[in-house]
Amino acid sequence: MFPVHRPRRLRKTEILRKMVRETTLTPQNFIYPMFVVPGRGVKNPISSMPDCFQESVDEAVKTAKDVFSLGIPAIILFGIPEHKDEKASSAYDENGIVQTAVKAIKDALPDLIVITDVCLCEYTSHGHCGIIKNGKIDNDSTLELLALEAVSHARAGADIVAPSDMMDGRVGRIRKMLDDEGFSDVVILSYAAKYASAFYGPFREAAQSAPAFGDRRSYQMDPANRREALREVALDIEEGADIVMVKPALAYLDIISDVKNNFSVPVAAYNVSGEYSMIKAAAQLGWLNEEAVMMEVLTAIKRAGADLILTYFAKKAAKLLNS
Repeated sequence: MFPVHRPRRLRKTEILRKMVRETTLTPQNFIYPMFVVPGRGVKNPISSMPDCFQESVDEAVKTAKDVFSLGIPAIILFGIPEHKDEKASSAYDENGIVQTAVKAIKDALPDLIVITDVCLCEYTSHGHCGIIKNGKIDNDSTLELLALEAVSHARAGADIVAPSDMMDGRVGRIRKMLDDEGFSDVVILSYAAKYASAFYGPFREAAQSAPAFGDRRSYQMDPANRREALREVALDIEEGADIVMVKPALAYLDIISDVKNNFSVPVAAYNVSGEYSMIKAAAQLGWLNEEAVMMEVLTAIKRAGADLILTYFAKKAAKLLNS
């Protein structure tokens, strides 16, 4: 009882606050997302995501060097191809945009962890994450193409492949084909609990992946569901996922916490484009302190249980932490 109990004693100075801080962020917690496009010398600003760009491979190598110099251990690559078709053939082309970027970045920075997004939405003419049959996304025929894509990324030098499509059984199919092709040491980071979220809007501009019709609610999770996330995560781990991800992060901190408390594998969370853009927009209007809100958000995601945070703030946050 007061006056014996005075919790404010431990908040008296910044040094004391740091001594007893329960959650600590470091650049090692971050993964930086990058968008690669064909061409040379290309660095296109993404209008809805300030300070983010679509970059040609040569420019992406420069950015990757900057990222690694800040102590950030990993990047994740999203590709925007020249050619799109109904079978997403550019996704598993050995000379595709992501495959080319992986080779160039690993040649320049062999110690940087390169993760690749494994999905078809950027490569299909209709913008959906799977093959369409009779007007619907056909789960089982999509699995083969996802596995081919993952193997092509591994062959190019990817350290980690990250299936984000939310097809049933895709982790198991990818794991089997990776193993059969001699890539048993390639890690699978599964988008295990990926929700059908309205927070993805700016990303769809960046990756040019908006669906041409309908939506993705038949394969991405219902935002109202919590227990289902644990089922999805358990299935992916059973199929061979090494790391599991919750996406988005801010509106799903309870899911991150549930996954952390129920499973023993590393947990990633994606601080998605809409979460990023809201903060950037409010800061530009002078309504928020960008740096303070950025660090509060990233700390909250880690406090909820994320070991790894995919965030467009990675470079800015790492510079702040390093200073």
